[in-house]
Amino acid sequence: MQASRVVIVGTGGTIAGVAGRADDLVDYRAGTLDAADLVAAVPTLAGELLETETLARLDSSDMDHATWLALHARLVALLQRADLAGVVVTHGTDTLEETAYFLHRTLAAPRPVVLTAAMRPATALSPDGPRNLADAVAVARTPGAGGVVVAFGGRVLAGHEVRKVHGFALDAFSTGDAGPIAVSEQGALRLLRAWPQAPLHAAATRLSAAHAAGAAAPLAWPRVDIVTSHAGADGRVIDALLAAGTQGIVVAGTGNGSVHAALDAAARRALARGVRVVRASRCQLGGVVGARADALPSYGVLTAAQARVELLLDLLADA
Repeated sequence: MQASRVVIVGTGGTIAGVAGRADDLVDYRAGTLDAADLVAAVPTLAGELLETETLARLDSSDMDHATWLALHARLVALLQRADLAGVVVTHGTDTLEETAYFLHRTLAAPRPVVLTAAMRPATALSPDGPRNLADAVAVARTPGAGGVVVAFGGRVLAGHEVRKVHGFALDAFSTGDAGPIAVSEQGALRLLRAWPQAPLHAAATRLSAAHAAGAAAPLAWPRVDIVTSHAGADGRVIDALLAAGTQGIVVAGTGNGSVHAALDAAARRALARGVRVVRASRCQLGGVVGARADALPSYGVLTAAQARVELLLDLLADA
């Protein structure tokens, strides 16, 4: 018998937000509702084989490493269930791309792990969360689906490619040149390319060990910071981070990863002190393509936020 049960794990966000007035899209409390409340607001999900649990009630701008670790542990446990078709994770939009990238690089997901979110709170006059949640459940039930993906605005996006590109529009996410994996058409999915697969980062072993150790040996997360290059930049921010004990720095460069000369000099001082430094682009699309022989290293097309996660995992693996 084909597995058909979907577990919905809530972490908070605007999708679970409540405002004092139905037309207020700014002043609301994110993460107020739990996962069961979100399901109850979608009539088409009534009677489906669903389980709900609420892991956190965060505004995702406050997402932290401890919640990542708890979410990772819960997903590892859920994906071992034989009756499971897939998992849906409700999340805020602000750091969704970071959580999606983290899970893509550290989670073996032969069945789909589908993140979804909303740009409007649940009490808005026309909330987008119910449609996104219904689509996410449909993706989680899709035969042959797998990997970490995002269901949002009628599209299915790869977790390692997604980035937030708009501050308030309902189609706030993009995967740039890669395009969506699938689109939702009248309740059915039209697959456009293969489901995402990738070898796990070596840091996944550290996370598994942390799950086993629990509170007895809490995971020591490296400190990794992002610094932006801009007109008039200097090296004082990097010097301050060095004094504060940073272990890794992502320089979000202009255009194709260009870095102000003063900031570049400070970055090289950091390298000389054993701190890992990589470049990214502060542009949401395009990334860093090619490099001069003397340029700071980069992770290519990753955004600065994604590059920070990759560097964090590199440092975890090396510890």
